[in-house]
Amino acid sequence: MPGPAPELAGIFRPPGPAYRRRHALPLHQHRLMQAIETCRTAALGGAVEWCHQCGHTRIVYRSCRNRHGPKCQGLARERWIRQRTAELLPVEYFPVVFSVPEAIAAIAFYNKEVVYSILFRTVAETLLTIARHPQPLGATIGFFAVLHSWGQKLLLHPHLHCVVPGGGLAPDGSGKACRPGFFLPVRVLSR
Repeated sequence: MPGPAPELAGIFRPPGPAYRRRHALPLHQHRLMQAIETCRTAALGGAVEWCHQCGHTRIVYRSCRNRHGPKCQGLARERWIRQRTAELLPVEYFPVVFSVPEAIAAIAFYNKEVVYSILFRTVAETLLTIARHPQPLGATIGFFAVLHSWGQKLLLHPHLHCVVPGGGLAPDGSGKACRPGFFLPVRVLSR
């Protein structure tokens, strides 16, 4: 019969401190290694559980609560992902990105609240208006948008990343899906 599967903490513990002394790890990696090593050990403290019926006692050590820890937040993360997945509509989802011209980006640097407010409002109006048009969809959609103010090269580049379900509510209240693989015409959205 095979023994218990090795745990990451058991692999990290013996060489961990020496490894961190020898290697210049980024601070977040250093802290994560330490959290995994001390997770559910006396180093983090604990509590005594006692069964009042049979008298059995056991010590339960505290967890590190690090979201990357396989014993701590791994299960909570998986549960959260399953819950969010269950909320998804049974339609295809599309990423849509809206950016602003460089001249407007320069204005946004000094007037963030005003320009970003206009950007969010304009993107929402654009998506809703085009989706309501009988061609290609003819439905009221929902979506969410996330502002990114910098580009990959760490230069000012305000843009919104939107996630849009490929369907919505038709005027009669019924569900309506877009064509497979096609959401809204890019040229129309760009204008």
